Amino acid sequence: MAAVTLQERSRRRARIARRALAGAAGLVVLLFAAGAVYLASLQGVGDAQARARRIMHAHGESVGSLPTPPRLVASVVSVEDEHFYDNVVVNVVTGAGRAALAALQTSQDPGGSTIDQQLAKQLYGHGHGVGSTLREIGLGVKLAVRYSKQQILQMYLNVVYYGHGYWGVEQAAEGYFHTSPSQLTWAEASMLAGLLQAPSAYDPLEHYALGRQRQHHVLMQLVVNHHLTRAQATAIFDAGLPLS
Repeated sequence: MAAVTLQERSRRRARIARRALAGAAGLVVLLFAAGAVYLASLQGVGDAQARARRIMHAHGESVGSLPTPPRLVASVVSVEDEHFYDNVVVNVVTGAGRAALAALQTSQDPGGSTIDQQLAKQLYGHGHGVGSTLREIGLGVKLAVRYSKQQILQMYLNVVYYGHGYWGVEQAAEGYFHTSPSQLTWAEASMLAGLLQAPSAYDPLEHYALGRQRQHHVLMQLVVNHHLTRAQATAIFDAGLPLS
């Protein structure tokens, strides 16, 4: 009788496990279906590049070219969105998780958690609360599906604010360092990348210590993402900044 009872318990556990898996699978399908419906309800993003050019023009930037200097790209991706080059589903899931956590931890705008989301905020505006965050996630997904990674970075780096009145990478490179985007060093690129989280707070011309602290964090992220060795990052930081 004891053996029969153990077999029955084992079968019961197996049935429960199968039902739980089926329920989880059904929930995933339902969530994806709801997500698809929500995405379809959002505005299109076919005008994203035109919007980016209008923003650049409004801030006196040259719209003839959209520079994406490699060192700045590596710095921004390392500190802002490590999963940027992953599959769009992976990036969205991790980004949505970070956005949800931020929304729970603060009553203020949690900000875009991926580069795609942050670009959506810059191009299509933003508000406050969970509804606004969901809209940014959805528009970020549409941008990620519609445009290449290179195009996303081109738009993003040239419509964001770098502090001290500088919009776009050309103004920031010239204003802070008297150089062009293509000539940015690792020290300069890591400083500019660090500004994007809080441009006014980390402005090195106004808040040098905070700006340098943020730059150090970016350099360490470059180490984590295998762009620099720790010795290289330390040497770059110790060499200081050629601020204008």
